[in-house]
Amino acid sequence: MIKQFVPEESCLKCQGCCRFKEMDSAWVPCLLEEEAQDLIGKDIPPAYINMQRKIRPVPNPRGEGFICAFFESRDNKCRIYNMRPFECQLYPFLINLRHQKVILTIDLNCPYVNGKINTREFKEYAEYLAAYLNSSEQLEILKDNPQIIQAYEDVLDVVELRFPDAPK
Repeated sequence: MIKQFVPEESCLKCQGCCRFKEMDSAWVPCLLEEEAQDLIGKDIPPAYINMQRKIRPVPNPRGEGFICAFFESRDNKCRIYNMRPFECQLYPFLINLRHQKVILTIDLNCPYVNGKINTREFKEYAEYLAAYLNSSEQLEILKDNPQIIQAYEDVLDVVELRFPDAPK
């Protein structure tokens, strides 16, 4: 598990992540291959995961758009929080592909981040996360799971990762 930057109580108050305007949004979480297999092995219906190893969103019962299939809109909680995907653990940090470079970025729509972005706490966490993601083990996982590397818009670059061969 990745050490979390945003405290759980802040996440539970937010109405941002886990919600998507379009069903095929780049913001829908991707799964590592082993995560997809683990979820299917835990009686999660395969229909919850699409062919690109993304969680298949469902219509939002409380409004417009879509929500993560594992998101419980009644209490703003994740039903698989203790085994949530790598990409969800990273959020509001994202692994972004830009100009054939793999970059750790941050989603500026996260209200917690907006209040912390110029703090020592943010800088230290970003350094921790960059070191973690630049470890040979994590770089190998990213290399084996290129679907995790997306092209997100409206994000702030934090640091370029030492990714050997960025996907095209």
